[in-house]
Order: sequence, then structure tokens, then C-alpha cells
Amino acid sequence: MTINDYRSLIKSRMGEKRYIHSLNVAKSAVELARKYGADIEKAEIAGILHDSCKEIPKDEMLQIILSGGIILDAIEKDTSKLWHAIAGAVYVRDHLDIRDDDIFNAIKYHTTGRANMSLLEKIIFTADFISDERDYDGVDIMRKKAFEDLDNAMLFGLQFTISDLAKRKLTIHSNALNCYNDVIINLNKKGLL
Repeated sequence: MTINDYRSLIKSRMGEKRYIHSLNVAKSAVELARKYGADIEKAEIAGILHDSCKEIPKDEMLQIILSGGIILDAIEKDTSKLWHAIAGAVYVRDHLDIRDDDIFNAIKYHTTGRANMSLLEKIIFTADFISDERDYDGVDIMRKKAFEDLDNAMLFGLQFTISDLAKRKLTIHSNALNCYNDVIINLNKKGLL
């Protein structure tokens, strides 16, 4: 399939607002891939497909996850908001036959992050935060940081997410906490903290 085929496919799977978001994430992912020397084609594919299961019914998401051999942990079972990323990764692998582990993981972990993320994973995680239609408080800071240092941008995004979840008394997945700790270690090694 070509990138235009993927665009057509996701357009049929989501509303206009989510479709525009997906196009914008792909655009940001390509820009970040150019900046940091990642595979531009993979970045665009992962960006365009990252929310491919975001607007399908929850029972369908769960079926995709389970049929893909994924066993949800306790927090994932309890937090259906995390399902779209996991289902999306399985959908791309099993239904679109994209057998690239880096694309699979970039989609699977674009919401929580995780320790030891690849460059592509960091790019998709960050591109989702900085896509053109985003307008949350601090988005301009996040966009600036994204083109200065990916780990620093990720730290900003993780602080925002973890703080927001804690304030709302919602669970925080261990992948997000592990990602946060990993980013802190990376920034310390670079002398940026």
C-alpha cells in the first residue's frame, strides 16, 4: 500500500477531526524524522496510522487486541482509553500486514511511552503532542522543545500527562512512569538537567 492508500483507509475509519489530526501527526513525524535522522517513510506511515482504531467501538478494539495475542495488564484492562493504541498496533500488523516492529511499537506506545524507546517511537509520541491542530496550554513550548531535543520534549509531555492524570485521580500506567524515568536518565547523561 502507498501512503495515499493509508490516508484513504483511515479517512474511512474516522471522523474529519480525527482524520485531520492523523494527517497532522504524520506531517509532524516527517519533520521530526528529517531533523533527527529517522526513516521518513516509516515516520509518515506510523503517524498516519497511529489512531487507526481510535473511533471504533470498544468491544471491537478489545477483540482486535485479544485476537492479536495481546494480554492486557490490570491497568490496561481498567483504562479503555489506552486500548486504541494497542488495537491500532495489532490492526496495522495483522490487517494491513505491516510487519515492522518499530512501526508496531511506535503505534502501541504513542500514548504511554515506555523505557528504551526507539527514535521512531519517540518521534510518534512527540508528533502526537505537537500536531498542528493541538491548542492546549504549553503546546508552543512543546513544539519548540521537540525541535531542540526529543528527550526534553518528551519530559515536558510526560510531566503534563502524569500531572494531569494524578490531579484527576486516574491510574498512571507503569510504561509512562518507566518512560519518564528513562527520559530523566537520558537527559542527565546528556547534561541537560
